[in-house]
Amino acid sequence: MRPSYKIVLLDIEGTTTPIPFVHEILFPYVTKNLAKFLDENWSENEMKENIQLLREQAMKDVSEGLAGANLIPEETADNVDEVKKAIIQSIEWQMSFDRKIKALKSFQGYIWKSGFISGELETVVYNDVIEAMNKWKDFEIKIFIYSSGSVSAQKLLFGHSDKGNLLKYFSGYFDTTIGSKLEKDSYLNIAKHIGVEQKDIVFLSDNVKGKFNYRNALINIMI
Repeated sequence: MRPSYKIVLLDIEGTTTPIPFVHEILFPYVTKNLAKFLDENWSENEMKENIQLLREQAMKDVSEGLAGANLIPEETADNVDEVKKAIIQSIEWQMSFDRKIKALKSFQGYIWKSGFISGELETVVYNDVIEAMNKWKDFEIKIFIYSSGSVSAQKLLFGHSDKGNLLKYFSGYFDTTIGSKLEKDSYLNIAKHIGVEQKDIVFLSDNVKGKFNYRNALINIMI
């Protein structure tokens, strides 16, 4: 019997992928390789764009008086080492409490990209996720991802998994640029963007703290 819903919206951490993979593999990869990554990619345009996002966020944090926030100076011919040190300090501070903001998530995705492309990183995906997604595809139910990680990072995760390239399963991706996962309006915006009614969407997540009316469930009760 075909399910009544038309769209499945999947979280990642703790839903498709074990939480330890994120906290014990992905996060340490950033902090361990950060200094080397800055040195090797310093002149790249993508690096400059990500640094500017971090710089703007740092200015906002300092102006708001957040404890631990530090400014990231504009680069000159004489202060490159100082700028790199400030970037490392800012990223490590933000990662210490797993901050869900665009500047950090964008930089994390940028450095993870090098790890996935080199083969150093490979996403762990639960076996039952593949089983569930195959069944949804059979019913022509579209699958979307909604995670605090950037869209580019989401594509890297599912494009380089221990189950192979899984991008063929997904019809689209959402990150926190559409809003926080804890806010109802974020899900209303997603429904509007996809072009379906609220009742047509099932959101699957290990986080049941959201302020919305969609059903929250673990994948193993959906297959």
